[in-house]
Amino acid sequence: MNSAKDIVQHMMDNDAFSQWLGIEVVSNEAGSATLRMTVREEMTNGFGIAHGGISYSLADSALAFASNGGGNQSVSLETAIHHLKPVQTGDTLEARATLLNETRRTGLYQIDIFKDNVRVAFFKGTVYRTGNEWNL
Repeated sequence: MNSAKDIVQHMMDNDAFSQWLGIEVVSNEAGSATLRMTVREEMTNGFGIAHGGISYSLADSALAFASNGGGNQSVSLETAIHHLKPVQTGDTLEARATLLNETRRTGLYQIDIFKDNVRVAFFKGTVYRTGNEWNL
């Protein structure tokens, strides 16, 4: 069986979008992951704040890494995000994914996104467990 770190490293190595975002994996294990990234100017919208898709994408990567770390290949079924505070160029964001509930075929996760230990968004994601194991 592959470790959560091996699985997430493999996923990250093959995830061009997470690489473009500049995501750093701070920690990960089965059912949880903490990711960090810094907002760049090209990630802002017409209001001069980070595009909502940036924090969403960070959370989506945290969902993917947390849900796959247990060894069962998992894909998202449904996701939603709530933006609480604006994010600026130069801000460092940290996404913390936590497993809330799990069945044989699904997993429910909450991802909290922080800037300087202040929650700026929270994200909910449900994944489908395919039944296929990661074989690296």
